[in-house]
Amino acid sequence: QVQLAESGGGLVQAGGSLRLSCAASGRTFSNWAMAWFRQAPGKVREFVAGFSRSGYSTYYADSVKGRFTISRDNVKNTVYLQMNSLKPEDTAVYYCAAAWTHSQLDHDYAYWGQGTQVTVSS
Repeated sequence: QVQLAESGGGLVQAGGSLRLSCAASGRTFSNWAMAWFRQAPGKVREFVAGFSRSGYSTYYADSVKGRFTISRDNVKNTVYLQMNSLKPEDTAVYYCAAAWTHSQLDHDYAYWGQGTQVTVSS
């Protein structure tokens, strides 16, 4: 079992920045491939950024490349998503997820946080 808890969401103007955090507890954090997904109203949940299980490789959706950065602290059991140059289309609920191996498909992830709302105003 892995428990995940996101924080750091909020309201920001276009062009601004936010940093999301995902605190993990339970089974050894470093054994999991971690990722961030998001879901906007009326849309399907989509992959945003993720780590390979080893933590050495990172993956990004084309829509966020160059603006978002995923990082992890294995001592603090926390994954971060630094979001810069935010756009109104980044508005969504952001979820942290854990899987046995990296995937960009949400159904491959066994554990999910409750989500944190990010709203970008124009």
